[in-house]
Order: sequence, then C-alpha cells, then structure tokens
Amino acid sequence: MSAIIDSLVPYLPTTPGLLPKWMLFVSTMAIFNTIQNFITTKLSKQIYLRKPDQVTPLASRTFGTWTLTSAIVRLYAAYHLSNPQIYELTYWTYIVAFAHFGLEWMVYGTAGFGKGLVGPLVVSTSSMVWMTMQKEYYLGLYV
Repeated sequence: MSAIIDSLVPYLPTTPGLLPKWMLFVSTMAIFNTIQNFITTKLSKQIYLRKPDQVTPLASRTFGTWTLTSAIVRLYAAYHLSNPQIYELTYWTYIVAFAHFGLEWMVYGTAGFGKGLVGPLVVSTSSMVWMTMQKEYYLGLYV
C-alpha cells in the first residue's frame, strides 16, 4: 500500500499548505460526480429529492457537464493557486455552486435538506471561507 502512495506523491500539488490538496480532492470527487451524472440520475435525485421527477437524464448530463467544468477549474487551481486569475475563477465556482444549491433548496423547492444537499453546501461554504482567509497568503507566494 505504501508503494502506491509513494508513487502518487510526485503528482500532488507542490504549493505549500493544505488548500491546494483540498482543491485536488474536491476536483477528484467532482470528476466522480460527473461520471455518475452521465451514467445514472440516482445520486442527483438525492439532492433534488423534493422534485425527483425533474431530474431527467438530460438534466443529469447537463449538471454533469457543469460539474466537470468546475472540476477542471479547481484541478488547475490545485497546481496554480498563486495565480490571481485562477484564484478568482476558482472562488467563483464555489459561489455559483452555493447559489445554485441554495436557490434550488430555498427558492425553487426542488432540493431537500438531506445527505445529498449537505455535501455541496459544506464544500462550497467551507471552500469560500478558506479561500477568503488564505487569499493574501497564496497570492503573495511568488511575488
């Protein structure tokens, strides 16, 4: 097992701190989510549990495409977090995610507060707070 871990270490972000590793983790999970959105509607229906009939295969694939786009931006950020433009774009992916899930829950009434919604809300909120608190540090690394 340690040989597998040792073989992965060279591919981890080299920027100091945990935020780049968090970005890598979040983007990896989003890629998994993208794949499942192209295969099935099962997990998406756990988010939009108040109106699961609106989770169609087309809606799921569209959501998967949006998720993949966010994953690519966040993956790039994992390795280039000191780039101000990448930092801002990545921050915006979390704002958009938070707004989407919040609106679906509080305004449109499609999402229900449960295990499907808690994850995206926690990830987007904690990432925005973390990025806000660490912005000066990461953007000042290579000045």
